[in-house]
Amino acid sequence: MQNLHLQTLLFYACFFPILVFSQNQQYYNQEKNYEGSSDFIDLKYHMGPVLASPINLYIIWYGQWNPTHQSTIRDFINSLSSPAPYPSVSDWWRTVRLYTDQTGSNITNSITLSGEFHDSKYSHSRHLTRLSMQYIIKNAITSSYPRALPLNYQNGLYLVLTSSDVQVQEFCRAVCGFHYFTFPSVVGVTMPYAWVGYSGTQCAGMCSYPFAWPKYSGGKPPPGSNGVMRAPNGDVGTDGMISVIAHELAEVSSNPLINAWYAGDDPTAPTEIADLCLGVYGSGAGGGYVGVVYKDSWGNGYNLNGAKGRKYLVQWVWNPVRRRCFGPNALD
Repeated sequence: MQNLHLQTLLFYACFFPILVFSQNQQYYNQEKNYEGSSDFIDLKYHMGPVLASPINLYIIWYGQWNPTHQSTIRDFINSLSSPAPYPSVSDWWRTVRLYTDQTGSNITNSITLSGEFHDSKYSHSRHLTRLSMQYIIKNAITSSYPRALPLNYQNGLYLVLTSSDVQVQEFCRAVCGFHYFTFPSVVGVTMPYAWVGYSGTQCAGMCSYPFAWPKYSGGKPPPGSNGVMRAPNGDVGTDGMISVIAHELAEVSSNPLINAWYAGDDPTAPTEIADLCLGVYGSGAGGGYVGVVYKDSWGNGYNLNGAKGRKYLVQWVWNPVRRRCFGPNALD
């Protein structure tokens, strides 16, 4: 879950410049494997399931959404199982797939966007709690208008995305997104779900970093950098949101019932496979540096290629084989 371990990242970000290199530049000369490698990470498997069956993903668009932003997010979801030039979004997902359940089954490589529900009338108001997400899912699978989503408790994954004018409990203060599972008392069955909020107008510096600078960081952007990296799809909130979506999808797949893969002894506050790599987007990352990433011809930062020629900047996740944070754009 992307909580504000991020606060630590942003503290360092105030004092260290962001390094961005073009695809043809590899001048970073920091210590090899600095980006999160550690022999002290105690990531354990707790015998619970992972999402090994093909995933049918259902998006619930809560609130008023810009169609362009929706298209960018859809393309990212479709990129998870679609070919694209290396390093691609699907290449990034291969690290997530390294995690297995007790039968040895890997997390699936098949993620299909199988349905969308537009809750444009704010069925549960513009002020939501964590539990509200489950009632929003219930509404989406029971509503007669617009067309309801199916109740898929076998291989369904529900993704609630809230628009810029929706306030969510702890959003921008403690979390940028989270995942959990539904309660039978609310939805009728137990199913994994995730929520991510659009931070572009609420806390871009907190949840869309490095595309925005933290307003209350106490520091100043590096000279000459304007303090930000340019967003590859043209919108700070959407591009930042995509990295959080990736973060949550990685964690809900490897720890859907909060009893599979995580570090620490407290399942109510697990440190999961993406939490271990917050702020790491390329080789050499650490201490506020995002690491070695690319620039497109317009100067926008990215590290992955997606469907339809799109580009994305997505944080790395913990690789259990290499025992460090890793992504397909790694230099080693």
